[in-house]
Amino acid sequence: MSKSTISTFELFKLIPDQESARRFLESRLWPDGPKCPACSGGEKITPRKGGFYRCNYGCGDFTIRTGTIFERSHIPLHKWVYAMYLLVTARKGISSLQLSKEIGIRQASAWFMLQRLREACGKDLKKLHGQIEIDETFVGGLEANKHESKKLNMGRGSVGKAAVLGMRERGGRTKAMPIQSTSIEEIQRAIHANVEVGSTLYTDEHAAYNDLDGLFFRQGRVNHSANQYVNGMASTNGIESVWAVLKRGLNGVYHQISKKHLARYLDEFTFRLNEGDVKRHTLKRLDSFVDAVVGKRITYRDLTA
Repeated sequence: MSKSTISTFELFKLIPDQESARRFLESRLWPDGPKCPACSGGEKITPRKGGFYRCNYGCGDFTIRTGTIFERSHIPLHKWVYAMYLLVTARKGISSLQLSKEIGIRQASAWFMLQRLREACGKDLKKLHGQIEIDETFVGGLEANKHESKKLNMGRGSVGKAAVLGMRERGGRTKAMPIQSTSIEEIQRAIHANVEVGSTLYTDEHAAYNDLDGLFFRQGRVNHSANQYVNGMASTNGIESVWAVLKRGLNGVYHQISKKHLARYLDEFTFRLNEGDVKRHTLKRLDSFVDAVVGKRITYRDLTA
């Protein structure tokens, strides 16, 4: 059986410095040679020093960073590639504190770097199809663990937590997104936006999954309130296993996430699940990440506004 992983040592040997990282990224993003990010032209490009290229159609100079999440970052490209490798291979993710120690930068810079990478993980617009398990959950800190000034003092359960809806194709992709509430309207809106008509839905007993038979085929439901988790073909065990991994990461690695940034963390987890087949070579997973960095630039002001 051929090896499907690459160790940290092997990655450093393959991409030891800024120049090798630049060539690695160029070979992935420009397989047919440099292409201007402004006009998409590749015919009249003049190589210049330091990884710069000039578009002779009047667009000016550019590098492999231009128009990507790397743009205007002073962090060397080989550190970016290593951070991408960590996000792809670390099942529960990596904290900004740990990344700052791994690559020798300030924690604030590592946080900004990771948020840019998570931005690249998102925007999967293709709808799910086939047999889809759907479930909702809540994420967030326990009231007992919060500072007194942040406690809501409104009882137990989902108070103070963020609602998340998850959808998983059996044998395929996973999506997860924050929702304003678990109301019928909110959940059904998310289903229509993310699942192809004609798919078979496997759900629990939540009322939001009623009245979908005109567009979707529902094979059956499980009744969690009666401790039922499998009912013939009906089961939501797949999406519930996603929640287990997600919550271990959120609680064990990231500890505290604001609702403002939750969507990016969900994108990171689902990207890793969707690209994380152990039979798929690590470099192939890295290639998918590199493909996603174009057009996803986000500024520090965007994140902190």
